Formats: sequence, structure tokens, C-alpha cells
Amino acid sequence: MNNTRKKIIHFCITVILLAFGIAGMRTLSASKPELEKHDFAPSVPMVRTVKIKTGSQPVHIPAQGTVRPLQQIQFVPQVGGKIIHISAALVDGGAFHKGDRLLQIDPVDYHLAVTLAESKVKDAESELKLAEEEAAAAREEWFEHCVDGSGKDREPPPLVAKEPQLAAAQAKLEAERAELKIALLNLERTELRAPFNGRVSEENVDMGQYVSPGQTLATLFSTDAVEIVVPLENEELFWFHVPGFTPWNAPGSPAEVRAKIAGQALSWRGKVVRAEGKLDERTRMIHVVVRVIDPYAKKPPLAPGLFVTVDIEGRRLENVSVIPRSALHQDNVVWVVNEEGRLWFRKVHVARISTESIIVESGLADGETVVVSPLNAVTDGMKVSVTLPDEVMES
Repeated sequence: MNNTRKKIIHFCITVILLAFGIAGMRTLSASKPELEKHDFAPSVPMVRTVKIKTGSQPVHIPAQGTVRPLQQIQFVPQVGGKIIHISAALVDGGAFHKGDRLLQIDPVDYHLAVTLAESKVKDAESELKLAEEEAAAAREEWFEHCVDGSGKDREPPPLVAKEPQLAAAQAKLEAERAELKIALLNLERTELRAPFNGRVSEENVDMGQYVSPGQTLATLFSTDAVEIVVPLENEELFWFHVPGFTPWNAPGSPAEVRAKIAGQALSWRGKVVRAEGKLDERTRMIHVVVRVIDPYAKKPPLAPGLFVTVDIEGRRLENVSVIPRSALHQDNVVWVVNEEGRLWFRKVHVARISTESIIVESGLADGETVVVSPLNAVTDGMKVSVTLPDEVMES
């Protein structure tokens, strides 16, 4: 009996709670305001654009390479001897000027050789003088002792006139003079002077050291000019002139060499001077040589071994426009926005594509606006909104 009463009580409580809940829900629903229905217009995509400016535009060919000296030699003596003087500039990295004395070999032995050669020349001159007098006397005796007058008009035989002895004396004098020139030249060669303005890249000599002819004492390179060899595709040479390689009869194209040294971004002016003798057999690329004059004029200098970027200025194109690479789409199509804010597809003729920009030869007019931002879904004639002020792409 108790269990039945408990079940009845629980059932009644449950029914009462449900009734209160239903009544509360109806009350809340009745007090909730009705939602108003609105018709939303389709969203207009936002784009970034640039404004085109047509005009004259030079073609720029980017490249990279390593700086190398125009001249580099092994500094060697032509005579042997003991080193008695070394210039302060003859150290690794030392700078010198053309004609500076860098080394001095002990000249005492070479002074003595000059003195000995001079005495031999004087002796040979004396012998030649004696031979000339004897030859003259022999000729005079020949003409005086002829038996009949018929010999008056005939020259004496060479042996009678002592012509062989005279020729031998002359030859000996010439030989001794040559020996004197050699002795003087060897004496001059005891001073080793700089053949150009430059620097030392390696030094291997000390004071008091005995050196032999042909021994490498240092490595010197010229600072008057440097060269950068840049590998380029065969098609790139269409846009600029390489003397001796491309058909145009004109000076080499100008170039700008850029590098970052000691935290500074520096640049130097140069020009294309030639192409190396043959193509790279492995890559089939052409090695073009760019020369920079006076690379040590500014500090830090354009030193050999430095890796640099080269910008070669090629032929100038007229009535072209420049757009960013992001503005060009498949099949050479760009998106042009008109004054009403509508996007239209436009096919253009591309003259050249570089790493950052594109030169358009035809298809765009001066002042037109081109989209540079990407869009997921694009249709011809769709409405767009320009979010940023137009940039001007200079030609």
C-alpha cells in the first residue's frame, strides 16, 4: 500500500512540473519579438590595383657572379741573390703603386760583373782599332809595291787587306758590348718593382733569404679594374650587346654591380666587354664578362672573391608598359578594371618576363587600371571594389 501511494505522489509531482514548464515556454514564446526578413545583396570582392603608364623602358637582365682581378701575376726574380730590402707593402693585403720598389737583391756581384764587362769592351775597342790600322797599312803597302801599273786599279785580296782579322775584331767588340748590356740588365733586375697599381694576395719571402731566378715570392693583382663573369641563357643575349659576340657594332652594354659589404649596400658602374671563348658544355650557358674600372675608389672596395649581383641594361623598348608578375594570368591575360568598377579580361602581348615585373608590348593603354591581387572566382564583367589607392607602374 505504501509503494502504490509513493508512485502516485511521484506521478502527480511530475505532471505538475511538466505543466509549469509548458506554461513557461508558451509565455516566453509569446513575449519574443518576430524576426524581420531582409534581402542581402551579393558581396563585391575587394581587389588591389595599379595604374599603367606607358613609355620608353630599358630591358634589365639580372645576373650573379664572383669578382676576379683583371690582372694577377706571380712575382718572381729574374736574377738570384740575397734579399737585402723588403717593402712594407709586400705583405698579404698590402697596397702599392706602379713602379714602387718591392724587393731588393744584393747588387754587389752584379756591379762587379758590369765593371768586368766594361773592361772587356774597352779591350775589344783597342783590338778593333789596332786591326783597322793594320788593315789600312796593308792596303797602302799593296798599292806601293805593285810591279806594273796594272795593279793600281785593283783592290788587294781580302787576306792581304786583313779583312778577316778586322771582321773578327768588330764581332768581338759587338759581343763584348752585348755582354755589358746583359750585365747592366742583370744589375737593374736586382730591384723588383711593381708592374701596376695593385695589392698583394700572397707573400712568401723574408729578409736575408736567398732567392733563385723563377722562384715565386708573392702573388700580386691589379686594382685598376676587376671583372665579373656571369652565366646567362642564350636567349638573354638578344636584349643587350656583347662586343665580339652579338652582331651590333656598338660599345658593350652598361651594367650596375651591387653588393652588400660591411653592412652597407654599395653599387658600381661597369660595362659588358666580351664573352668567354666557349659555351659551358654542361649547362649550355654563355659566360659574359662585365668590367668595373677603379673598384677601390670607394670604401669598402669591390674586392676580388666577392659574390655580387649584376644588372645589365639592355635595349630600350618604346611605347611599352610594366606590370607586376602577379597581374599576369594564364594565356597572357590581365584583369582590367574600368571606371564603373567592373573587371574585364584583356589579352596582352608580353615582350619580356623578369623575376619581379613584366614588360607588355601591346594590349594596355596609358592610364588603365590592372588588378594585382588574386581572386578565387572570376568572371568577365564582374563588379569589384578597389580597396587601396592606385599605384602607378612607371615605364
